[in-house]
Amino acid sequence: MDAGMDLLHSSGVELVQYLQLNYKDSQSWFTFISFAADLRNTFFVFFPIWFHLCEAVGVKLIWVAVIGDWLNLIFKWFLFGQRPYWWVHETQFYANSSLPLVQQFPITCETGPGSPSGHAMGSSGVWYVMVTAFLTIGFQKKQPCFQKWCLHVLLWTVFWLIQVCVCASRVFLAAHFPHQVIFGVISGLAVAEVFGRINAIYNVTFKQYLKITLSLFSFALGFYLLLKLVGVDLLWSVEKAQRWCVRAEWVHIDSTPFAGLVRNMGALFGLGLALNSPMYAESCKGKRSQQFNFRLSCIVTSLIILHLFDSMKPPTQREFLFYLLSFCKSAAVPLVAVAFVPYCISQIINREGKKLL
Repeated sequence: MDAGMDLLHSSGVELVQYLQLNYKDSQSWFTFISFAADLRNTFFVFFPIWFHLCEAVGVKLIWVAVIGDWLNLIFKWFLFGQRPYWWVHETQFYANSSLPLVQQFPITCETGPGSPSGHAMGSSGVWYVMVTAFLTIGFQKKQPCFQKWCLHVLLWTVFWLIQVCVCASRVFLAAHFPHQVIFGVISGLAVAEVFGRINAIYNVTFKQYLKITLSLFSFALGFYLLLKLVGVDLLWSVEKAQRWCVRAEWVHIDSTPFAGLVRNMGALFGLGLALNSPMYAESCKGKRSQQFNFRLSCIVTSLIILHLFDSMKPPTQREFLFYLLSFCKSAAVPLVAVAFVPYCISQIINREGKKLL
């Protein structure tokens, strides 16, 4: 088993070296792709746009992103996956030869286990939701079969090009082995397909949101503590990242397993709070919410506010404070996009309307 995994890892390292050697001029492109595929962009960019274009798609995006990333964490804790940038230093596979040179970059040194790739899993799940939403909207219109076929081919071609770019980016940066990004893409598609069939997510009360959030967090924390009691530290990968990253400042606390967990729980909690708030009921349930100008105003305003909000980073000196503020920041994102911004714009329009009268 170990010999088989060593062969799989060594072939993966060869691909990392091939990409880094032959596509070294594309470093900025690969870095951008990894940045764009981060789930943070789902919450701060895709969600506010889709929520005000089609509320159901926006809600599904959050569920797929949150549950998918939670499953990714559980998978990683079960599979104990290595990452190329530290595996080459610790394996005995190269005992009788020189170690392969694997270059590192500022976003290489993620601290969680490597399998499956969170970027690949999140990207495939989120883009699957968006592509199927585009196709559903397109197929509702009366169009010739040829045009529908062309739209279908075009969108799925774009989808797979994006996934290939994301996978190549993660391998180029030496953050993942090829089999890990492939597993990530398949897992993300599975999560998105499952949630495409669950209509119950559109009618969840705040109490249910709270129960689900607490259940997911409690399961992850309980699993971690249980294995800790029997001598298995699920944060083993953090020590490896700190030891083998070429620059200490490239190891960030926001890439740790618990940082992702609290961010996701915050987003789900915030969505439940926003969808069941009086501000949402007043501004997004009436006729005005169907007006294009109102939707466009909500999208633009939300994107601007969330961009400014995202630039504020929680302090990293104290872990508990960082996790608490990360949870609050993530919870605030859907609150801003779903409740606060539509309510404020609705109030402004009402006041302008009264002045005209």
